[in-house]
Amino acid sequence: MVVATVALIGLGGAVATAPSAAAAPAPVPFPSIGWQQRNCDYDGNGHDDVLTGAPGATVGGSPGAGYVSVQYSSSGGLSTTRKSVLHQNVPGVPGGAEARDGFGAAVASGDLDDDGYDDAVVGIPGEDLGGLSDAGGAVVFWGSPTGLHGSDSTWLEDEAPRAGASFGRAVEAARYFAPDPADPDADPRDSLAVLEDDTLLFFTLTPGLSARQPTLSEHRVRASDLAPSGTGFEFRSLSHGNYNEDSWADLAVSGVTTGERPGVGTVHVLHGAPDSGALGDGGTFPGGPAVVSGDWDGTGQDDLVIGDTGAGAPTGGGITLYLGRGDLSGLEPEPAQYWTQDSPGVPGTAEAGDQWGAELSAGDTDGDGHPDLAVGAPGEDIGSVPDAGAVWVLRGDRTGLSGTGVKSFDQQLAAIPGTAERSDRWGAQVRLIDADKDGLHGLLAAAPGENGDDGFIWVLPASPSGLVAAGTWTYDGARLGAPAADARFGAAVDE
Repeated sequence: MVVATVALIGLGGAVATAPSAAAAPAPVPFPSIGWQQRNCDYDGNGHDDVLTGAPGATVGGSPGAGYVSVQYSSSGGLSTTRKSVLHQNVPGVPGGAEARDGFGAAVASGDLDDDGYDDAVVGIPGEDLGGLSDAGGAVVFWGSPTGLHGSDSTWLEDEAPRAGASFGRAVEAARYFAPDPADPDADPRDSLAVLEDDTLLFFTLTPGLSARQPTLSEHRVRASDLAPSGTGFEFRSLSHGNYNEDSWADLAVSGVTTGERPGVGTVHVLHGAPDSGALGDGGTFPGGPAVVSGDWDGTGQDDLVIGDTGAGAPTGGGITLYLGRGDLSGLEPEPAQYWTQDSPGVPGTAEAGDQWGAELSAGDTDGDGHPDLAVGAPGEDIGSVPDAGAVWVLRGDRTGLSGTGVKSFDQQLAAIPGTAERSDRWGAQVRLIDADKDGLHGLLAAAPGENGDDGFIWVLPASPSGLVAAGTWTYDGARLGAPAADARFGAAVDE
């Protein structure tokens, strides 16, 4: 439960294994689009808003129907009063709230219609369609000067829905290809990547159409095409960045193996191209399923961090940093850095089930121009309390990530409201956000298991020395005027 308690865990730091210092960054024609280019300003006021999923919530008497909340930011920071709560019983939203739909199990943002207002995409992987259980669907809410509204929303689904496909289990928007390959520079709008369990699909809103209905690309990526030899493969998550020096966003697609050796994480990178059918092979990397993009070494080209918590991962989990090569070939095939809780400078000890790296977010918490990395470990035991959860922040520098000044946070810290309780899973979602645009990214740390799966989010402030626990505050669905019981509020937070 969310009450104050007194306890401390140590902070410390020493440099972990890292590459030699990078040369001075040179200008690149198409710079990083990872953490530096957020795309979640739904009302166009220049501040990042926050989109949060509560897929377990009861809506209209239907348990597990789910909702999303939208919090609009300003120079005053993140608001809990200027907000929207959206679900399938809101007038204008396609469909209706039904048990176990899981509306809000996945969320993403991007400007799909190139009108200057970012749009929100909500995955509904448990949606039943035409008698097909868990076929899945998604809803686009279009941005406007007054934010997001149910009356301005659009339905998406696979043109050939299948039972158990879980369309919308992950969504990610960016400029992966051109709406018109014959004139690739004519329209810079984002396209949408949507995962089913076994298929990656792309949607694009065709320029000039009066109806805002994104159309499904003919190009599909099958999980079986990316599966390691001798296994099956199930998709899990997505992240976008600019890993090579072209004008297109690239997409990191993670998943886990199925079959005789299930649960082994693998990440495949697709390079963007003018034509959706010409997406390039950017390489395959071990680990996952968590992925996040950012320019850690300051070259102007995005790098990729993979959280390894699947089968065969090191005890407790780990994270791997792959750097961009600085040319059209994309990411280096060999890792630049590898971290676990046993790395020098990282507080704590790696233990089975910690899931250190199950969730990741990039942002500059200390204003030095380098992205820092928030690492969620929702399975971390706090004292004798199992799966209470914790979050670490590794600071970025010219080499990538540094073991100096690593900080860790959990509910046993005196300045953080609450008490570590069994299965809170604090840090199951993390997001670094600069809501007030002061150049410092604070932390949103979600615990969807808090209060018996009601879910809460903690807001940790930033400072010139990085994140601090003092001044941390919390909120849940009830504070936003939404259902709270068993909501799993914070099970998804848009990166």
